[in-house]
Amino acid sequence: MAQLSFDNAETLIYDPVPGNRTATRAALFNLGFRRIETVATLDALGECIMHRPPDLALCEAQGVESELCGMIQSLRQGVSGYNPFVVIIVTAWENHDSLVRRVVNSGADDLLLRPFSPAVLGNRIRLHVERRKGFIITSDYVGPDRRRGPMRNWQADLFEPPNSLKMKVLEKLSDEVLNQRLDVQLRDARATLNSVKLRRDAFQICVLWRLMQEERGDSDKYEVDLAHLKDVTRGVARRSLDTQFEDASEWCDSVLAAIDGLEAGADRGASMHLLGHAALNLNQMFSPGKSAGDHLAEIDATVAIVKARTETAMAS
Repeated sequence: MAQLSFDNAETLIYDPVPGNRTATRAALFNLGFRRIETVATLDALGECIMHRPPDLALCEAQGVESELCGMIQSLRQGVSGYNPFVVIIVTAWENHDSLVRRVVNSGADDLLLRPFSPAVLGNRIRLHVERRKGFIITSDYVGPDRRRGPMRNWQADLFEPPNSLKMKVLEKLSDEVLNQRLDVQLRDARATLNSVKLRRDAFQICVLWRLMQEERGDSDKYEVDLAHLKDVTRGVARRSLDTQFEDASEWCDSVLAAIDGLEAGADRGASMHLLGHAALNLNQMFSPGKSAGDHLAEIDATVAIVKARTETAMAS
């Protein structure tokens, strides 16, 4: 087993309870960590991750699980922060389904139940140093690949995220070499994340358009899909800035104009036509290697899968 040296790794602890912060810090110190910072608020956690990203973050979920998981998800999506790929372990006192689901969907690396010993914490950290899971990128999720069995066949882009924790504690790189390597890896990984997200989200816009064509305009499902469509489109517009796809903003504006028409009760047929035209052109921009017919076939196949899952869920 490789010898790990934690003394140079930068670690951030978020916990609003002073006693818990002290206990976690003591466990890390026992393992050999020396560069440990603690914060007591989510705002302080966000500031640290944005401006001074650690190699490892331990974040307590008690009482703020929704806000914390939303922050982690935003980080993983590349919306905020210099390093979206920080190793993140969420800690909690209770192991209930809602928490597990939120943590998993946020893209965090791990969930660790309290109280834990230094040995248990050390084993988890070693796992993320030596055998960290590859990350997948879908329209709704960026984080560790947890697919099993038939789920492995789902389409997703898999890549190895930069791991500064591994560079420091296992590879023991000097600060100069580490910073150079990490900068290169982060630049490449963020470019990959951005391009894949643009492609995935443009496709998602097309799927939502197709779904909404068959939904009643006064249904709850329609309202949810319309709001999701607006959020995804705005995200594509923001992510396209200062890239080779800046022209995508024009098609995003057309999609948003169609949404405005649908929300205002304008002619549904005309608004849907504008929406479909803009969505398909946006999708073609990010996936130029396929014909319009191939795109439509892939979109309709995905819509069929979504509808089948919805029907199965309603029947169960």
